[in-house]
Amino acid sequence: LRSRRGAGVFVEAPPTDYPIGRRVRFHQNIRAAGRLPEKTVLRLETRPCDAAEARALTLATGAPVVVYEGLSLAGRVPIAQFRSLFPEHRVPGLRQTLDQVTSVTEALKRNGIPDYVRAETRVTAVRADATQALHLRLREGDPLIRTTSVNREPDGPPIEYGITWFAGDRVTLTVSHD
Repeated sequence: LRSRRGAGVFVEAPPTDYPIGRRVRFHQNIRAAGRLPEKTVLRLETRPCDAAEARALTLATGAPVVVYEGLSLAGRVPIAQFRSLFPEHRVPGLRQTLDQVTSVTEALKRNGIPDYVRAETRVTAVRADATQALHLRLREGDPLIRTTSVNREPDGPPIEYGITWFAGDRVTLTVSHD
């Protein structure tokens, strides 16, 4: 049990195991942990990328990217807030597809990218800001595990640049080199 001032008392499940390896797939990972995967979309737009996003995706600064932001839930409990960016010119129908399905893997498949692999994951501890705390049902300042990652086609260029903020007490990240 965990109490949150002004919000009540919550029953907490043990942390969800979340593997990070060559192929990271949210829905598959959550199902393997025995929980129901869900996503809530907070934002879906096309906009120019900034310099850091351009470097990660090997694009020119200002190139259009599809931005997909939302919450990842396991058994109706928010475990992460995410932001994923995709080069718009490589997957021009992705924004419309993500309006229909919340799975990045499925959306990429429907747009001609049947497989992708993790090229890099950086892991950092940060504290929840007010917005993250609200979305993740935490207190402002609670610990988060932030991952910054790049996915690419198996022998191709980057296809996704992502930042995910995991609720620190709700997940166990397992890094493997499968």
